[in-house]
Order: sequence, then structure tokens, then C-alpha cells
Amino acid sequence: MIKRRIEFLFVIILATALYIMMFSGFSSFIKLIFAIIYGVIILISVYSLMLENRSAPHTLLWMYVLVLFPLLGYFFYLYSGQLYLKGYLFKNKRSKDREEWLKLLNRVKAPSLAFLQDNQQVFAKYASRASLTSISTASRTTVLNNGQETFSEMKRKLRAAEKYIHIEYYIFRSDRLGKEIIEILIEKAREGIEVLFIFDAAGSMSLSGGDIAKMKSAGIKAYPFSPLKYGFFNQKFNFRNHRKIVVIDGESGFVGGLNVGVEYLGEDDSIGFWRDTHLMLEGDAVYTLHTIFLLDWEYVSGESVLKKRPHPKPIEEGELDGAVQVVASGPDTQQGIMSDFFYALIASATKSIWIASPYFVPNEAIRTALRVAAVKGVEVRVMVPEINDGFLTQYASRSYFSELLRCGVEVYSYKKGFLHQKIIIVDGNLASIGTANMDMRSFHLNFEVNVFLFGTSSIRDLIAHYEEDTEDSELIRPVAYYKRGYIERTKESFARLFSGVL
Repeated sequence: MIKRRIEFLFVIILATALYIMMFSGFSSFIKLIFAIIYGVIILISVYSLMLENRSAPHTLLWMYVLVLFPLLGYFFYLYSGQLYLKGYLFKNKRSKDREEWLKLLNRVKAPSLAFLQDNQQVFAKYASRASLTSISTASRTTVLNNGQETFSEMKRKLRAAEKYIHIEYYIFRSDRLGKEIIEILIEKAREGIEVLFIFDAAGSMSLSGGDIAKMKSAGIKAYPFSPLKYGFFNQKFNFRNHRKIVVIDGESGFVGGLNVGVEYLGEDDSIGFWRDTHLMLEGDAVYTLHTIFLLDWEYVSGESVLKKRPHPKPIEEGELDGAVQVVASGPDTQQGIMSDFFYALIASATKSIWIASPYFVPNEAIRTALRVAAVKGVEVRVMVPEINDGFLTQYASRSYFSELLRCGVEVYSYKKGFLHQKIIIVDGNLASIGTANMDMRSFHLNFEVNVFLFGTSSIRDLIAHYEEDTEDSELIRPVAYYKRGYIERTKESFARLFSGVL
């Protein structure tokens, strides 16, 4: 708290110093004193940044921003989330979450993974050591293709709930789809079923206060994650909860790329067809997904609910299907864990790597892994939307095509609509699906959750859908790409400058 107040005081001092230096009628001596004060604060910030031992290019970038952009640079640095990636922000949540995950690891005996193939064993060895969540062989997964299939199944499960519904979304809109789900939640709450609802304060700004009040009056407990009205002063507003979690009776769970809004059904004419993928979990993996929700719930509500959580309905022995691991990432977990998981998954490949991502702004480690894999002869495919919903993300993504194409990576531009799914498929028997994009926000700022699949039958569905998506995409030819005009190159180079904060 003291440190936060000091930093806010620094903003005021910098603004005062800048005004006196540039606009006041004070003497040159007074202006010099305030120039020195301004310089000392910037030097303190630069020194603090240097001590964090980030990558040299990233550190230099922020040093340039602090020095070259008076006041604005410091303000952006302070409130962009860069200052507290390794600091005390979310420290209490991180400590409590870690304690709970350690308990979770000791809940059941680690299953034998001897049935996994060699490449799966390589990744499983890393995954079991790197994360505090266990790998489950007592789970079942079902791939849900696009919004119609996802929300039809989700609403069916919601209506069948008998004990509780726990739901968490980044974007939840008060449109036709949102109101339909709200009515189901209200109906179940009036039946005496517990309904807990978390919505991200920034992503769900279009969720009306009237709908929130209506839910609460029906007995639904609803809380925003990181309210914006407090975010300016505690610098949390740039850290968003990007998770999409639904847990019903501890027996089924939903996670993936789809938020709640009519655009996710393809009903927004300004966007058109929406291509996305969700996953339904059953069995032991639901317990891990539920734990992630409950840890978030305790954080936003202050209630103690973890001890009351029920155990999931077990999957019968004859129904076992591969292995599943649910991994949470964000400021409340080990820094950069999702990026490390993506890297390890890609590095384990011996035959193929298929990636689909709406926001493809990979860090250097992942780009290197993709290039090395392609040069080794591994088939590497990257699929991105033809038209993105942001200028910077679209052209920053395209700026990486050149180095990938030179190494033999196949880059596909999805043309049927907006591609929003976040999928990685390796060797046809390993996969990742969840909420995390392949960009710096998902790696360092957002709260995310992904499911990693080891030889499950659901991977076959992911492969089939990816092949269908390939038919709706255009393969970018290296020669044609290299002939693009200088205007396109300029846009890409400019957008790439912001890759560190996208």
C-alpha cells in the first residue's frame, strides 16, 4: 500500500515538474530544480526496471518509453501492468492458490502414465513437474464445435443442474443469448440451487446493471472481477480475468474460447461467421477446473468455499480415455507458465504441429521452437484469421510470417469468418485447448485456463475440425507474400513495435 501511494505521488510530482518546466513563469533556477527532480524519479524507475532482469530488448523498450515520453511514458509504464509482473500485486491470491494446489496434488495418487507414447511421455514428464495440477486418467472430454453446439449442450446441462452452477466469464453480454442464460440461472436459483457468477469488470461492461440486480434478487451471488473503479489506484485494471468456466454439480465442466454474446453464435452482421471451439469435461478433471473457479470466487467475494466443494462423479474404468491436465495461468500462478507449456508442447513434436490462434504474437522462444521444428522436417501449420478485430494484432501477427515462411512453416489465412479458437495439436496425439491466446497478454497479464490432452479420442475431433478449417483458408505463398507492398510492410513493422504489450 505504501509503495502504491509513493508511485501515485510520483505521478503528481512528475506532472507538476513538467508543468513548471514548460508552462510556468518561474525562474530558470526553479525550473532546473524541478528538472532534476523529474530526472531523479525517472532514473529511479529505470533502475527498478533494470533490477527485474527481464530480456534486454524488453527492458530497453521500456527505458526508451520512460525517457522519451515525458510523463506519458511513466504513466503508461505504471498502469500498463508492466511494473508488477513479478511484484506484490495479487501476492495474497498467489500464495493462497499455491497452498491449495499443493493440497490438491496430494489428494489422490498420481496415475500411471506408462500407456502414453514416447512423445506424450516427453511432454507429460515436463507437465507433471512444471504445474501444480495433476494429470488425470479418470476423465472424459468432448469437443464442442462453434457456438450453436456449445451453447445448446451448455444450456441442456444448466437446466438439468440439481445442486449448483458455478459460472465465470470474461465477456458476458445482456443480449439475446446472455438474457436466455440469465433466465436459466434465475430459474435454477429459485429452485434452491446455488448459483455463483463471476464476470470480468472490463470484458463484461455490456452486462447491464439491471440484469445483475435481477440475478441478485433471485438469489444468485454475482461479483465482478477487478472492478474498474478501484483499478486506477491499485493498478489492477490491466490484469483481466480471461477465463471461461462453467461447472455444474461437480460432474461436468465447460472451458474454451467462447464468451457469452450473440456474436459467438455468428449473429453479429458486422463480424459474420464466428469459428470457435469449446470443451466439455467430465470426471476427475472437473475437480481441478472447479478449484480454479473457487479460488477466483474466494478472491472476489471473500467467502470461504473451498472446503465445501464436492468430489466429482468418477468415470467408470471401462470409459477411461487417455489423460487430461487442466492448467491455470496468470498473475496468481508461476509467471509465464502457459508460454512454457506451449513451448514444451511444440518442442515435443516429432511429426506435426498445428496451431490456430486469433492473436498470434508469439514470443522469441516459441518462434524459435517453430522454426527449429520446421527445419527438422516437422510439419508446422499456423492458422490465423484473415481479418482480425484489431489493427495492431492483425499486423503484428503478419509481421512474423516472413521468418516462419522462410523455414517452411505453412501459414493459413482463415477466410470464412472470424477465427477465435485457441488450439494446438501435436503429432495427432497431443493437444491444447482453452482460453489462452498466443500473445503477451495471455502469457503475462491475463488470468487464463487451458486443458492439455494426452491421446484422448477428442483429439480426433480437433484434427477433423482443423482439416475442415484448412479448406476454408488460403495458404499464404512465400513468393506472393514477399511481393506485398511497402504500405503493408510499414503497417506490419509499426504494429510489431507493440508486440510486447499485445
